Parts: sequence; C-alpha cells; structure tokens
Amino acid sequence: MEQLVPRKMFFTKGVGIHSDELRSFELALRRAGIEKCNLVTVSSILPPQCKIISRVQGLKDLVPGMITFCVMARCSSNEPHRLISSSIGCAVPTIKSSYGYISEYHAFGQNEKIAGDYAEDLAAAMLASTLGIEFDEDKSWDEKKEIYRISDKIVKTTNCTQSAIIRSKKYTTVLSVAVFLF
Repeated sequence: MEQLVPRKMFFTKGVGIHSDELRSFELALRRAGIEKCNLVTVSSILPPQCKIISRVQGLKDLVPGMITFCVMARCSSNEPHRLISSSIGCAVPTIKSSYGYISEYHAFGQNEKIAGDYAEDLAAAMLASTLGIEFDEDKSWDEKKEIYRISDKIVKTTNCTQSAIIRSKKYTTVLSVAVFLF
C-alpha cells in the first residue's frame, strides 16, 4: 500500500464576515483560496523533506473537489469590537531526515504579532519534547537571527497568522491554514 506522505506544503489565511457564522467561515476559506477543496484536518507533523512553497504556487495545484489535508486554526465571533486571531506555527529542524512540527492556535484579544510568536513557540516546544530536550521559550529565542536554538540543533520557525477586529454584530471568522500537497 502506498503511503500518503505530503511532499509540499503552503500557508494561507483569510477573513470572512457575514450574518451567519457558517457563511463567514466559507468567506474566510474563499479569501484563503481553498474554498473549492474538501478539507480534512490533520494533526501537527511536518514530514521530513516536505518542501514549503509559496501560497501562489500551492493554490495552482488545487483542483475543485480535491480531498485536501491541512492543519487549520480558526476563530469566530460576533461580539463587536472583539479582536480575534488564528495562527499556524511551524518548527523545521535543520536535519533534513527529521520531521518538524506545526501548531494551531487561536485567541481573543491578541494581535498578529503576539499570536504568531506564541504559535511559533508552541511548534518549537513540541519539536523539542520529541527530541527529548528541555525547552524554555523565553531563553531560546534569538531575535536577531529569528531562529530557535534547541540544544545543539538549530530550528527555523515561521508562522501564518490572521487577526481581525469585529466591526459589527455580524460574525467574523479568521483562519490560518497549512495545506499539504502530494
């Protein structure tokens, strides 16, 4: 039996606003460019040697109705003036034969910078625990190089984050997605 191991992944995000919560979600999917796919959410492993490609490249490979595996963070509310955010964090080890981690995070009251940094911390901490390494998010961050140092390994991190302030009593949905391709 052939194994389903993604070879490529891309990040995308979107915001949707509508009087119905489901429609706001669908509009966020449209803004993200993935509304035509049958999405299957999966957990948090970035396969070894999975190439991270641009959103533009990734969207070109999608076909309407395609079963599409993804890691999704989503937040929705209709509370006026509320700040909502969703974020996907990703930690990639420098050892190409090792797998990485993807985190999904959503929050109220956090802007894109705070939510994105937290999602990156989550992904790096999960990867560190897999490697059996103690990880202190506050001590491991190197702002100049924007990399995590885990023991003797260097891990690159990134995030894809969407936030929005709810402007009316309509539902607002924010989503951030890591989409896998084969």
